Amino acid sequence: MPDPLSPEAVVQRQLDAYNARDVDALLATYAPDARQYEHPGRLVASGAAELRARMAVRFQEPNLHARLLQRAVMGNIVIDHEEVTRTFPEGTGTVNMVAIYEVVDGRIASASVQVGNKRLHGAAPA
Repeated sequence: MPDPLSPEAVVQRQLDAYNARDVDALLATYAPDARQYEHPGRLVASGAAELRARMAVRFQEPNLHARLLQRAVMGNIVIDHEEVTRTFPEGTGTVNMVAIYEVVDGRIASASVQVGNKRLHGAAPA
């Protein structure tokens, strides 16, 4: 049986909670002092209260869903490549995202994401 505290298992629980829009389950995967960054190092949330506020807004999006395309695990680092469906002001669309998670003692200590260009559904290719 896989270790539920393994970095891969922790990040998968985070992804499952994200897709369920369950902010409490999502926060349970993060350390209380965890930090989220936009790559290469812009801090966007620090600590549980800021993470909760950031995710509560995101979880209001009716079409929100992250689909895992590829995952790499190297020790306590998990790198996910995802396609995320979002509700943008201009309409529903997707973005590709790469997220790098550092897992320490069974919780995500930091996450750094790089988001690609948005593609609106129904829009002509540019």
